[in-house]
Amino acid sequence: MQTPALIASIERDLEAGHAAIIQIVSTGEALQERRLAEIPTEEWDDVRVDVTPREYVLSYLEHSFPVQLYEPFSDSEGNLCSRPVTDKDGNPVISREAIERRDRMIERLASLAPVPAALDQVLHHFGTDTVAEVTGRSRRIVKRRGSDGIDRFVVENRPGSANIAETDAFQSDAKRILIFSDAGGTGRSYHADLGAKNQRLRVHYLLEAGWKADNAIQGFGRSNRTNQKQPPLFRPVTTDVKAQKRFISTIARRLDSLGAITRGQRQTGGQGLFRPEDNLESWYARDALRQLYRLIFSGKVEGCSLGEFEAATGLTLGDEGGLRDELPPITTFLNRMLALTIDLQNILFTRFEDLLTARIEGAIASGTYELGLETLQAESFKIVDRATIYTHPGTRAETRLLTIERKDRNRPVTLDEAFGHLRDRRARLLVNAQSGRAAVQVPTRGLQLDDGSIEARIRLVRPMESTPMPLATMAETQWREADRGEFERAWEAELADVPVFATSTMHIVAGLLLPIWKRLPQESTRVYRLQTDDGERIVGRRVSPAWAATASANDNGPVLAPDAAFTALMDGQAILDLAERLQLRRVRVMGVNRIELDGFTDTMRDRLKAMGLISEIISWKLRLFVPTGSDGPTVLARLLDRYPLQRVGERHAA
Repeated sequence: MQTPALIASIERDLEAGHAAIIQIVSTGEALQERRLAEIPTEEWDDVRVDVTPREYVLSYLEHSFPVQLYEPFSDSEGNLCSRPVTDKDGNPVISREAIERRDRMIERLASLAPVPAALDQVLHHFGTDTVAEVTGRSRRIVKRRGSDGIDRFVVENRPGSANIAETDAFQSDAKRILIFSDAGGTGRSYHADLGAKNQRLRVHYLLEAGWKADNAIQGFGRSNRTNQKQPPLFRPVTTDVKAQKRFISTIARRLDSLGAITRGQRQTGGQGLFRPEDNLESWYARDALRQLYRLIFSGKVEGCSLGEFEAATGLTLGDEGGLRDELPPITTFLNRMLALTIDLQNILFTRFEDLLTARIEGAIASGTYELGLETLQAESFKIVDRATIYTHPGTRAETRLLTIERKDRNRPVTLDEAFGHLRDRRARLLVNAQSGRAAVQVPTRGLQLDDGSIEARIRLVRPMESTPMPLATMAETQWREADRGEFERAWEAELADVPVFATSTMHIVAGLLLPIWKRLPQESTRVYRLQTDDGERIVGRRVSPAWAATASANDNGPVLAPDAAFTALMDGQAILDLAERLQLRRVRVMGVNRIELDGFTDTMRDRLKAMGLISEIISWKLRLFVPTGSDGPTVLARLLDRYPLQRVGERHAA
């Protein structure tokens, strides 16, 4: 369905002097081989068979269309029913009307023009002299003009070296179009290499994305390489079918993240182009699918009951004991989705997408969201301290802990940008009655909970942050609606207090990482790359100040400054174990992050309160908290003096 529009677009590209690259997943080789097995080899020079699925459709109608005659009858309770009619010998009686309807439908479908696979459509339209095919096919059916001037379809064998020759033909500009499948997406480069004759702009069409984001990434990487004259132009191709459009639109939204790639850096392994929710076979997607199965089984998916789902997909979710333990895997679910009506597909995929988004947002909030290799950007990076934390005994290679001072330019939301949110009539101007801060309340996407209900949420846009929160909790806060004048004064006051630059300290473990990889924090394995003001390039794992204190500890135990400890706790980066089995960790109480002290005994209570800790009885239990205001580091310093730090652990937020 997409290929005619693709062909028209490629023709415009060729007229503009560009080169086209088409990325596909399926080649139709299995169907082609079945068709060729039915034709004598002596007829392969003039093949007259359609390599299309039409035979399957017509065979299905021939054997499955209901043609047996039925008659009405009343059962013992007087209910009107129907039953098949048989003759005196027990043979079914065939309905002539049904036979005629079936034959008319078969005749209509048989008269329609065949729809070849996308690969064959492109080859037959442009010809093999223009199209370079890099796939795993060992033979193909191509169009050839005979000496009599008549076009015929003939079988052409492709040697094992065909892909190499086709790639060379494209790179040497002998062929302007290249189409490749997964088999041709590994180990080859199709970019505008400075050493190749073909340095035209590559227009890379993603015609078939498939379900695996990793494969799509690999395909994108074929036309993006270092030493290229110009970066490619990516064009995902899609219909308005929900299951396809959702995946392709996500790819399109990520294409703006390719800036570093197009500047010639080696970042073709993802780099923000795809996220975990883009890979519909990830752990996030599998968990979301199981959650969707539970909602369907309990009847909480509006528009699709359990019976409708099982009848439409052929999947069984329950047994005698309730929901099955072994549920259909994600690949089966995605394949069955393609057989559903568009309306039902949209219903199920929308709920699946909502659940998947909720899990991804939860992973981001907990700090377990992985991006892989990421290039850090800032106004300035300066190394202020270097410490060797490991030396390999054989090679003497070192693992270094770098303390880096980072300076970022603050880009606050301007007053005009804040007022711009009022274009949405649901937006509101707010001022906090307690702090005097200003915010714009704007609507945002609701969060689907585990029980299937939707939690309405809003987003508070402030000069330096944008925070989503449940709508129901707004009544418990001090945010109140304000007029434009009051809001403007509060907003401008905050803008005046925002410095031009924000300075922070970060810790990077660089150098030899493999021998101590297990000693590094396992909750986040993200690798970062940056370049300092002096031109030094650093690649390594970022760690929290708490872990850095442990790594560089002296003989007396870990050393962590109260300010750094307070920041690490409030950021949720660490859990601190103190003497006498006390422990400090961040908790969320009534929607607010606080630092709680666990493990205290009754004899410690008065002493801890005298140090400045706040006591509260919550659910009939006494809890102690370190103040989160300006006096928090001071109180924490007193606590660390009395109960020294024993161990620093990386926090793993569930």
